[in-house]
Amino acid sequence: MLTNANSPPKFPNQHQQQQQQQQQQQQQQQNTAQFMMGKASLQIKKNAITDDYKVTSQVLGLGINGRVLEIFHKRSGEKYALKMLHDCPKARREVELHWRASSCTHIVRIIDVYENLYQNRKCLLILIFALCFRIQDRGDQAFTEREASDIMKSIGEAIQYLHAINIAHRDVKPENLLYTSKRPNALLKLTDFGFAKETTSHNSLATPCYTPYYVAPEVLGPEKYDKCCDMWSLGVIMYILLCGYPPFYSNHGLAISPGMKKRIRMGQYEFPNPEWSEVSEEAKQLIRTLLKTEPTQRMTITEFMNHPWINQSMEVPQTPLHTSRVLKEEKDAWEDVKEEMTSALATMRVDYEQIKIKRIEDSSNPLLMKRRKKTNNTAAENETPAC
Repeated sequence: MLTNANSPPKFPNQHQQQQQQQQQQQQQQQNTAQFMMGKASLQIKKNAITDDYKVTSQVLGLGINGRVLEIFHKRSGEKYALKMLHDCPKARREVELHWRASSCTHIVRIIDVYENLYQNRKCLLILIFALCFRIQDRGDQAFTEREASDIMKSIGEAIQYLHAINIAHRDVKPENLLYTSKRPNALLKLTDFGFAKETTSHNSLATPCYTPYYVAPEVLGPEKYDKCCDMWSLGVIMYILLCGYPPFYSNHGLAISPGMKKRIRMGQYEFPNPEWSEVSEEAKQLIRTLLKTEPTQRMTITEFMNHPWINQSMEVPQTPLHTSRVLKEEKDAWEDVKEEMTSALATMRVDYEQIKIKRIEDSSNPLLMKRRKKTNNTAAENETPAC
């Protein structure tokens, strides 16, 4: 059974871990083989998309490589999302990798792809299911640590599928995680393959594409990187789910600042109270393992899926989290964060340094300081004697 914050973590012994990893790897190989045998090749349609669909001007969202419009199938009336990309090798890569991953339950599925002219430019028009309910939209719904575990398991299944077919997503973040509906049992799906890249060998990625709050240290520097950067992003998302704010934050309202770069490359983060006081030690330990600055020390997706906090979710404590409250209080700040995340960053060079947990009293996280100030002001008002 998983424990509360005051109990020591429990993990499977080494033999059990090896057995679980071998079974997981065998299953991944079988799934990959079935995928490669059963998945039809991508057929791009040449006829006008307006022959089959009514295209509206309603913008559902903005991906890293293009905007997303609302469209309707003329015969069935079914609503879909249309992503428009200018035809180029990068766009072709995005479409191909997304198509290859579409069989996964937790990845948004491509329905059709059209090649049409738009404003005298050849474009790729990608039809996907229209999903508009993001994780941060759950700010009005209180949830527990066990529910956070279930959410992370769903995200992990998407990453596990991608890594099994040698694809690194490279931009895993809340904005790219969408629910099929607002119902409690809705499926969570990963989307936007604008930064995705095929990995055919160890340390094969070399182009630094990322979003600042979810970027791994190796992506900031000149070193080649691989699927480990997705694992770093899982750690950041898990941190946010359990408290409502990110572990690394810019002090100057910029997409990324020198101080923020230093915190990322050194792995400086904290588990401050009251948000973390009741969170289980297993959850904190899992985050520590995901946010290792050295990729070779970071856990793999197989190890993540075999971790008791993930694969024994019924044993995870149903501790109420502060997340929904914090998301409500910091709604305006999160809108700024969302805008900052859309910009690509210049290549930066950093050195690896040993991960370091920063002392709470030394914290300079603006969101945390803002909440402390608010708490102190409230306490002062309560202590003021009535006239």
